[in-house]
Amino acid sequence: MAGAVAKVPVLINTAIANFRPKFNIFMKYAKVELAPPKLGEIPQIKAGIGKLMSSAKNGSWKQLTVKQATLNTLVGFEVLFWFYVGECIGKRHIVGYKV
Repeated sequence: MAGAVAKVPVLINTAIANFRPKFNIFMKYAKVELAPPKLGEIPQIKAGIGKLMSSAKNGSWKQLTVKQATLNTLVGFEVLFWFYVGECIGKRHIVGYKV
C-alpha cells in the first residue's frame, strides 16, 4: 500500500506533463474560435449570409462536390444538435417542460 501511495505524485506529475501541451493547443484555438464576432467582422458575416441566400436562389449549391456537400451537411447537423442541447439545458429536462 505504501508503494502505491508513493507512486501517486509521480503519476499526477506525469499526467500534468502530458496534458499541458494539449491544453495549450486547445486554449490557442478556443481564443479564436469561441470568441464572439468583433464589430469589424459584421460586414463579412452579412456578405456570407447574402452569398448563402443567392446560392440557394440560383441553384449553385447543386454544383458542390460530394465532399463539400457532406461537410455542409455535417455542419448543419452540428448546429441542429447544439440547438437541441441548448433546449434541454434550458428546460432542465430531456423530454418536455416541467410546468
